Amino acid sequence: MSTFWNWVLVITGAILVLAEVLLGGFAGFDLVLVGSAMVLGGGLGFLFDSWVVGLASASTMAILYIAVGRRWVRARVRTEAVPSNADALIGLSGRVTVRVGEHEPGQIKVRDEVWRAVPAAGAPGPYEPGTVVQVESVDGVTLRVKA
Repeated sequence: MSTFWNWVLVITGAILVLAEVLLGGFAGFDLVLVGSAMVLGGGLGFLFDSWVVGLASASTMAILYIAVGRRWVRARVRTEAVPSNADALIGLSGRVTVRVGEHEPGQIKVRDEVWRAVPAAGAPGPYEPGTVVQVESVDGVTLRVKA
């Protein structure tokens, strides 16, 4: 009887770890750590040949992780949003290279890249070549600009 509950802990813990892997870290590694606690608890249960030891140790480790370790892990796993190439352009200035009008998209050069551009909503246009404009927003691969 004692090995049955230890196997339940080990198999359930392994399923939780695999679920986290399949979700691609979506749960923030919580399933991996709780699953690992269950696998370790089941292992201790096998070592001491007692389902009570297995269940108690798995429960203790899981509760300790949730109460203390979760905050520590989240602080170290936290990712900051890194703007993509296009999103990083918002607020930058560029120079018009091909006339930019409301119904005729043109081109602007921002940094060393040439981008398709249209006037931003409510911005007066058109902008002639040589005009310095500022990127207000990004719509796909088109920059919305204003003077």
